[in-house]
Amino acid sequence: MIEMKVAGIALDAATRSPIVLLRDTEDRRALPIYIGQDQARSIISALENQKPPRPLTHDLMVNLLEEWQLTLDRVIIHSLQDNTFYAVLTVMHGEVKKEMDARPSDAIALALRTNCPIWVMEEVVADASIPVDREADEAERQAFRDFVSNVRPEDFLKRGRLSNQGES
Repeated sequence: MIEMKVAGIALDAATRSPIVLLRDTEDRRALPIYIGQDQARSIISALENQKPPRPLTHDLMVNLLEEWQLTLDRVIIHSLQDNTFYAVLTVMHGEVKKEMDARPSDAIALALRTNCPIWVMEEVVADASIPVDREADEAERQAFRDFVSNVRPEDFLKRGRLSNQGES
């Protein structure tokens, strides 16, 4: 799994639909997820630390978690099926852990309000992310190509002997 942070909310130029943009902690990949207008407003208010005069839906959920001494441990965006992302909330009550199905937009809105981490399965990142730092990606590919072109069979034998010596 890859930990990601909310980079912000954007609007799709063609459809004017809101998109929440997640970025990995190294700023190498971005994951755009289309969301509804209400969820976009909720995420923006959490990003800007706005407190409404009365609790809105996500604020109410946080209040319920706190009142029942539950902790939102993490959010996991675990799959992408037919252009729809799926997520779970991992909620803790003492040592008891429960997972609940959630829309990613709701899960993200709750994660922002509770400061819990947002994790995305590697397969989802591989399938749906867009590169952010193309130069770093190319430098990494070139370093790997250089390594592969310079490695010799003897290098593996040396490593094997060294690791076997430590096992006795």
